[in-house]
Amino acid sequence: MSFNDELHTLTLSDDGSYTAYSKEYDEHYHSTKDGALFESLKKHVIPAFELVHKESVDILDICYGLGFNTLATIWYYRQNRPDTKLNIYSPELDASLVKSLENFSYPKEFEKLKNIIITLSREGVYEDERLYVEIFLDDARKYVKKFTDKFDIVYQDAFSPSTNPVLWTKEYFSDIANAVKEGGILTTYSIAFKTRLALYENGFNIYINVGEEYRDATLASLSKLEGLKEVDMPHKISCNSTLHSLRDSEL
Repeated sequence: MSFNDELHTLTLSDDGSYTAYSKEYDEHYHSTKDGALFESLKKHVIPAFELVHKESVDILDICYGLGFNTLATIWYYRQNRPDTKLNIYSPELDASLVKSLENFSYPKEFEKLKNIIITLSREGVYEDERLYVEIFLDDARKYVKKFTDKFDIVYQDAFSPSTNPVLWTKEYFSDIANAVKEGGILTTYSIAFKTRLALYENGFNIYINVGEEYRDATLASLSKLEGLKEVDMPHKISCNSTLHSLRDSEL
């Protein structure tokens, strides 16, 4: 099975890594300006890595997509914290996409992960002494409900609220809050007020992920985090009193 099919088109992003355009959702899987690998590292992997220091780390990757967040996590931990045990759980609705990924044009950083990529593409599960990865080929909402107080890190990286709102509602983030540990970290590229409000309404503290050479993103945690710029949500709410978070009942 080749990667390019009637639903996806390979696209070169600005950091030299390839992403893809989804014809179904009318969006790229990554920012073509930030770059696929760069975005995964700067908006998800590295900020979470810097805040979570454990011998074993449980990660929820919403959604698997092209696999960049999962693969970048494996690559980055092997470079910087190789003794950490990683357990990565990732729902993905598009089974045909996952099966095609052994033929995707990944960056050179992932060359040593080829056996993992192939195994996940064909079997959906990979396991060795320091790594467990599980892809759940079904509805992410259904999958998240299976877990309670489980995850140290959540990568909230679904298609945007405008095209895939079901994974950005207040009720969805309620399930995420139930699945994440008290000191857990959620990362997302979205800085939309409605996204941050839905998180805040479920007890998350909201912080700005800011850095050079990439656009601002969001960090959230059920615990207070030190050394980060916190978003003043009460003030934001008072300035946007006519807006509310996305709700399941409106979809």
